[in-house]
Amino acid sequence: MSTFKYTEEKEQEFQRIAKKYPKIDAMMLPALWLVQEQEGWVSPEAMIFVADRLKKQPIEVYEFATFYTMFNLKPIGTYHIELCKTLSCMIMGAPELKKFIKETIGIEPGQTSADGKFHLSEVECQGACGGAPMIALNHVYHENLTVDKLKSILGECK
Repeated sequence: MSTFKYTEEKEQEFQRIAKKYPKIDAMMLPALWLVQEQEGWVSPEAMIFVADRLKKQPIEVYEFATFYTMFNLKPIGTYHIELCKTLSCMIMGAPELKKFIKETIGIEPGQTSADGKFHLSEVECQGACGGAPMIALNHVYHENLTVDKLKSILGECK
């Protein structure tokens, strides 16, 4: 039995999405995504909850969640910085952005700042190559970045 539960809003969203699936066990991705939207990460308790809802074994949910890098398996910062690490962004200045983040916030990819505000992830292409370099900050794209633009964006988070 899990101690995790969806909020009323997330439960309604689960029910709405579930109607699109002929078999409930095919809802693994959306069910976990709803957990992450609600909590910011996917806890072991939430995996048990999802397993119960989808009539799966908890290990099946764990295997699924650990396969996809989009799921956070531990708490992360309030502001999730996803820095693109693919060719266009690298050529156009992503290394300088990464260096700036390290020097000003003090974190490397995979780390959360000491104050719990920021978490940095390096991610594969997010489909914004024409606006390289870019980051997604809590799923909002910021393109054509320079260190000065990034400084301003991150400053608004404090």
